[in-house]
Amino acid sequence: MVQSIDRAMSIIHVLVSDENKPHWSISEIADQTALPLSTVHRLISTLMQYGLIMQIPETKQYKLGYTWMEIGLRLLDKIDTRAVARSVMELLAAEVKETVYLSIPHGTSAIILERVEGPMTVRIIDNLGERIPLHIGAANKTMLANMDPTEAKNIVAQLIPEPEAQRELLERLPVIKQNGYAVSYGEKTEGTASIASPIIGYNHKVVGALSIGVPSYRITEDRLAILIEKAKQGAKEISQKIGGLP
Repeated sequence: MVQSIDRAMSIIHVLVSDENKPHWSISEIADQTALPLSTVHRLISTLMQYGLIMQIPETKQYKLGYTWMEIGLRLLDKIDTRAVARSVMELLAAEVKETVYLSIPHGTSAIILERVEGPMTVRIIDNLGERIPLHIGAANKTMLANMDPTEAKNIVAQLIPEPEAQRELLERLPVIKQNGYAVSYGEKTEGTASIASPIIGYNHKVVGALSIGVPSYRITEDRLAILIEKAKQGAKEISQKIGGLP
């Protein structure tokens, strides 16, 4: 049984070994695995029954089946973004000594899903579960910037009644997306600043934002540059762990 599994997996590895060669003949698979042709044929027949391999009718060549995609999508659905983010947030908060937040989009608002407080006596504290309109704050702007442009435009139209203000924000979003971060000062709470970067999930869809909350008086040019890089690194690490980035 173990030998059969090993041999079956060697066939799977051949099928994914070359990005420029999506289809393989049975003889090519046998050559690559150093297995007898009869053994390869038997194993492929079994793998095809479970949708793990499929045959191209016109060429009689083989490629991976869609069952792998189904398995992958189910695993992605079970990933708890909050639990994954928590460990990254704890390390980040300890390193920058500021409070770190995880926000997720929900309609025209964002919800603060997780918070790790920094060790400083004076720190920024926003409440878990708090809803903040998506046009307010660095975290929310990074999420807007990475949404489908039509979706973002519809959200902005619902939140901002003035056409000129709508246009101003919509013109900023592509720059935010390109930079990979946003910075805001006192948009929600006077005397505070926020530095945020988007969390990207499966299919390049934005699923949240990682942000660092800082009292404005602690922000200097050098400090801001460090916090931007740390926010981007943290968001990228979370995105990779939930399968959104390679």
